[in-house]
Amino acid sequence: MATRSSQCFLNIARKYSSSADKNVAFLGLGNMGGYMSANLVKKGFTVRGYDPSTEALNEAAKNGVTSTKSIAEAVDGADVVVSILPSNKVVLDAYLGKDGVVAHSRKGALLIDSSTVDPNVPRQILPVALESGKGFADAPVSGGVMGAQNATLAFMAGGRKEDFDRSLPLLKAMGAKQFHCGDIGSGQVAKLANNMLMGITGMATAECMNMGIKAGLDPKVLLDVLNNSSARSWSTEVYCPVPGLVPTAPSSRNYENGFKNELIVKDLELASGLALAIRSPIPLGAVCTQIYRIVQSRGYGQKDFSYIFQLLKEDSEKKQ
Repeated sequence: MATRSSQCFLNIARKYSSSADKNVAFLGLGNMGGYMSANLVKKGFTVRGYDPSTEALNEAAKNGVTSTKSIAEAVDGADVVVSILPSNKVVLDAYLGKDGVVAHSRKGALLIDSSTVDPNVPRQILPVALESGKGFADAPVSGGVMGAQNATLAFMAGGRKEDFDRSLPLLKAMGAKQFHCGDIGSGQVAKLANNMLMGITGMATAECMNMGIKAGLDPKVLLDVLNNSSARSWSTEVYCPVPGLVPTAPSSRNYENGFKNELIVKDLELASGLALAIRSPIPLGAVCTQIYRIVQSRGYGQKDFSYIFQLLKEDSEKKQ
């Protein structure tokens, strides 16, 4: 026989079960969030969105997302809040500010932040959310704009297992893979490790493709060799930095609508900070960070990070 306290818990669990989580607030409707929110609408969720950009709001509205004028308006009464925002400060302000998510979302709501931030950011938010009677998980994503558009993202979640389980219907609507990485903040650790490796392999692919092409190899032949040899990677198969070889890669779209160089710099700096805090050597990560900073300093921060190939190519041509 259930005790009164256990019965109360069961009633709360039923009231806030994932099957009832159909009203979603989505914060951040840029390159990633715009597609992610649209996919939620396609899967039957009712979505209200907020973004400081009127252009982003208007674009999202075309995909069935209801526009709001503030975070408070977006999250009012929502079952779940999903966010994907650009920086530590923006996330902390959005969640913990007086007009933010924790203050204005309803008791029992589930809060999911898919931004890429310092692992200590979700660790600051969780206790405040729990004290207010709300669940919270960090769930950064991998897969880029193409993954967001095609609902093939991979989610790396940290937090309580019950919050992760509750989030699954939404995460599955936006992506193909969902991982529970451990306690709060562990999703961010996994994401930073992933993005550092992505930056390193992307830089290495650009270097080696440039070298082979300069030495006289046909670019297509070289890429075929790499993709059928031990050097095969996501950077060669999906995200080749050489224009025209992979039609869906940002390099074949003038390095637009991809993962901006300024964002890889931000993520690499976060990863470097994490490594420093735990005394983990990252010699390749450190070099990689500096090279992408150079790309940004030359005015290409808005280009996809694979634009590094063009700078290597230009530098090598100058030395001929």
